[in-house]
Amino acid sequence: MSESSKTKPSTTVDGSAIHKKIVSPTRKDKGKAAEEAAASYLQQQGWRIIERNWSCRSGELDMIAEQGEILLFVEVRSRSGLGYGMPAESIDARKIQQVRRTAEVYLHRFGISDRPIRFDAVAVMLGRDLEIRSLKHIEDAF
Repeated sequence: MSESSKTKPSTTVDGSAIHKKIVSPTRKDKGKAAEEAAASYLQQQGWRIIERNWSCRSGELDMIAEQGEILLFVEVRSRSGLGYGMPAESIDARKIQQVRRTAEVYLHRFGISDRPIRFDAVAVMLGRDLEIRSLKHIEDAF
């Protein structure tokens, strides 16, 4: 993880006093950290990542991987606290429909019709400094 993506102090000037405050990682930083962790994990499991953040009009696919003949579409979800539930709980029917529709566009665009496909999810819990607290791979998530 790069130094720039970690929590770092920023300085603000208030009159003659200088105050330091901690700047929390952005949502984008958190998403990138979770996707990096998911990609690393999948590669360790023998998957070859062929696309990351592939997008079209119908949406975005976080990751596309392959292993043998299987083409894998991966939805990555992360949380840095439990206030909104576990990461995988945020994959609702609307998101499933969007991922499936976007995968259909991908398959059509690249003329893929004869490969087995699978939809997995990777749920990542992040710590305050973007450290990976837990990672759960959910095969055939939807």
